[in-house]
Amino acid sequence: MARLGVLLFLVQIVLAVCALISCLSAEEGKIRALPRIAWVLIILFFPLVGSIAWFIVGREPSSGASKGWPGGSSSPERQRPRPVAPDDDPEFLRSVQDRAKQQDQELFRRWEEDLRRREDDLRRRDGDPPREGDRPEV
Repeated sequence: MARLGVLLFLVQIVLAVCALISCLSAEEGKIRALPRIAWVLIILFFPLVGSIAWFIVGREPSSGASKGWPGGSSSPERQRPRPVAPDDDPEFLRSVQDRAKQQDQELFRRWEEDLRRREDDLRRRDGDPPREGDRPEV
């Protein structure tokens, strides 16, 4: 019998702590019936009754309370398309591939220009005029 009393006492304390946290963190417009300080005092002086009263009367029901079960068919999450992770989104993957392809082409173009410039510099240093016909076309 003593264990049951200890258990009920602990449940009452946990309920009171949860009610205090809820009361103190609630926005001013969400508190009903009494001012915040009155609710805090009621919860502290009458932990069991005050906590239950806070959860039933003192606060406005949260917007999630009337939505129903998360897996239910009336859930708004079911009606909206689920967000897709970037690595699962074909459009995002396509844009990454296109960007990588453009960067590769730009890098290749710069390498070709650098190679042509170096070849021309070597030909000028050797005294040969630059020849357009000797360059391979890409």
